[in-house]
This record gives sequence, structure tokens and C-alpha cells, in this order.
Amino acid sequence: MTPKLPRRHGFFEHYEELIGTWTRRLRNRQQAEDLAHDTFVRVLESDSAAVQQPRAYLHQTARNIAVDGYRREDRRGAMESEAIDHSVSSSGDPEHFMHAIQLADSIERALTELPVNCRKVFVWQKIEGLTQAEIAERLGLSKNMVEKYMIRTLRHLRDRLDGLQP
Repeated sequence: MTPKLPRRHGFFEHYEELIGTWTRRLRNRQQAEDLAHDTFVRVLESDSAAVQQPRAYLHQTARNIAVDGYRREDRRGAMESEAIDHSVSSSGDPEHFMHAIQLADSIERALTELPVNCRKVFVWQKIEGLTQAEIAERLGLSKNMVEKYMIRTLRHLRDRLDGLQP
């Protein structure tokens, strides 16, 4: 006999609808499934006992996560574009330009070697501009722990990127 999962206010009965809606909007089922997963994680981690309309709550949560994702991508793209523009305009040297691209790729690879919380702290603080207090609240951690994650991340990046100096 398989155990039944708790039906948190009927959220799970809207799973397929959520995937269908976001598959149409994103034109990509895999992205829609990832978004649905993130939505359910957020709902299950929140205090959703007082939710009166689970379907609307799920769709709004998914929308918020999608908007946050687009904002992050826009910021990341703008930062990469700015770095590349600065690199090209400051030197006009194609070799310098390629070094900037390699450095960005190396940073991205080095970040993937770290635990999720280290990556989140780094991105939220350095790219999105959140304070340590805001990050601590989001992650449910102390400011001290957020600072430790940042120190660990910066040390890791320094170790991985030492050999890439021009």
C-alpha cells in the first residue's frame, strides 16, 4: 500500500493545469515543469494554511517566480553586455575581449561547484544588490551565516580564478 501525500488545501489538483498554462506561455514544457516545481516548493515552504483560493494562489506564485527569473536574466544579460562593451571600448583589443568572455565563463563554472546557498547569496548580493539582512530573511538564516556563505564563495572564486589574470 502506497502512502498518500497530504493534500495541502487542494494545491496538487492544479498541478497539470499549472504546467499546461506555463507550457503555453513559455513555449517550453521543461521550463514549465521547472517553474511548477519551484512554485510547489515555495507553496509548501510557506504558511499556506490560510489560502482561500489555492488555484489562484498557485498561479500568482508561479507568475511571481517567472517574473523574478526574467528580471535576473535581464540583469545578468545587461551586466555581461556592459562588461563586454567596456572591455571592447577600453582596449579595442580582441584578445582582451576574449579574456573577458573566458573570465565570465570561469566565474559561472566556479559558482556551480558551490552549494546552492552560497550561489544564492552571491547572486542576490553581488548581482541583484540585496543586503545581507534581506538575504538572511529570504533564506531563513542569520546575517552571520549569510556573511560566512559570501566569504566561502569569494574564497572559492579567488582560488579558481587566480590563474586567469591577464
